[in-house]
Amino acid sequence: MPVVPVLSAVSLALLSLCPTALSARRDVLELGDADFDYLATEHETMLVKFYAPWCGHCKKLAPEFEKAASRLKGLVQLAKVDCTANSDTCGRFGVTGYPTLKIFRSGKDSAPYDGPRTANGIYNYMKKQTGPDSVHLKSKEDLQNFVNNYDASIVGVFSGTEASRLAEFLKAASLLREQFRFAHITDLQIVEEHTQTESVLLFRPPRLSNTFEDSVVVFKDYLTISSLRRFIRDHIYGLCPHMTVENRDRLRVRDLLTAYYDLDYHHNVRGSNYWRNRVMKVASKYTGRGLMFSVANKGDFQAELEDDYGLGTSDGGELPFVTIRTKLGHKYTMREEFTRDGQSLERFLEDYFAGRLKRYIRSEPVPEKNTAPVKAVVAESFDEIVNDPDKDVLIQFYSPSCPHCKKLEPVYRELAETLYSDPNIVIAKMNAVENDVPLGYDVQGFPTIYFAPVGKKDDPVRYQGTRELKDFLKFLKREASHNLVLPGFKDEL
Repeated sequence: MPVVPVLSAVSLALLSLCPTALSARRDVLELGDADFDYLATEHETMLVKFYAPWCGHCKKLAPEFEKAASRLKGLVQLAKVDCTANSDTCGRFGVTGYPTLKIFRSGKDSAPYDGPRTANGIYNYMKKQTGPDSVHLKSKEDLQNFVNNYDASIVGVFSGTEASRLAEFLKAASLLREQFRFAHITDLQIVEEHTQTESVLLFRPPRLSNTFEDSVVVFKDYLTISSLRRFIRDHIYGLCPHMTVENRDRLRVRDLLTAYYDLDYHHNVRGSNYWRNRVMKVASKYTGRGLMFSVANKGDFQAELEDDYGLGTSDGGELPFVTIRTKLGHKYTMREEFTRDGQSLERFLEDYFAGRLKRYIRSEPVPEKNTAPVKAVVAESFDEIVNDPDKDVLIQFYSPSCPHCKKLEPVYRELAETLYSDPNIVIAKMNAVENDVPLGYDVQGFPTIYFAPVGKKDDPVRYQGTRELKDFLKFLKREASHNLVLPGFKDEL
């Protein structure tokens, strides 16, 4: 019996050492079947995480979610529901995977949360959910205060509260508020220096002000939700946006050049714009060529630069790293040192547009000997082996630490030995952790196996069967471009 209070005292002592972590956990409201409905209605805006304790992605999200909850305290309530213990609530809101995040307004399911899953990302995204869809600005001072923001601002300009297109603008703001900041004006005199008629103004953030483009863009077309969405999409980022972890996926739908350096718009706007202005000076010469430009903090993308481009944080010192990533996933790096006059960047771009650059491929060294039944493939040898136009190839993408891959290894080796005398087929494998996976191969887990037959190298077939020798052989007999050479095996295969 005396052990219990001792343990409690020790536990309390340990817990007292981390009050911040405890506070963050308390900031996340725990809801369940018994109390979800009446507690959720108490909050105007609430972000709810539906999770399972065993889910790896949920565990990864948990500390970020707790940090965001602390920062949003008093603005937006964050809550969580354990779906293994509260299946009725999770089923009612259509939760089928974990974690699922949903935005609730006064207890009602308002919208799925499709924003970033970092503490900063959740904070910025959900902060935009508070207040009205569009802020009514009633003076020039209101306007100045609204647009003097870290992010861009969309301001609808109307002649009065009964203006015919105001309702359409407010509908658009309701639909797009999760991504952008909206406000509206019903007195034309407030914006007389920008426009004399009803319109929509896009104010770029003051921190990104430059001499190469206008800081305010005017939309004068007929206002519909679709036309406004297109206008924002085409102009929100400008000539050279600041790429972040949160917006990178939206930027990378196009071919994108990025200069990475010690960018910090919170503490050093002037220093951050020093290199951006040099990028923009060059970028202004290449508008309309199908390439978008951006700048980014190299610390935010350190792991990506190391893994995808082989660049370390010490490379280049204070000078920017420059990369190009196309929408198809092709990667290029500027190996010449970035010069302050922009000449090296211009040379890099001329080589890129002329097709003279060699794509960067992350690859292990090509093996000097490759005589084993299972052929070792690396990124540099992928075309030579897997895309050999005269060979059918079964390729396994694996991770050295994957237990399922290790379990498969003897079966896969036996398959290769069985087909070793067949000159028309190759059994191969590639370490997908240390080598870039080519386009056309969707590798999300390990092992992932594809078959690239003769004449269809651009359309490989994913192997979905069981991982037994007999099933592999049945699959290959069905998919191969020739009759398999199977010494010792009966025709029923």
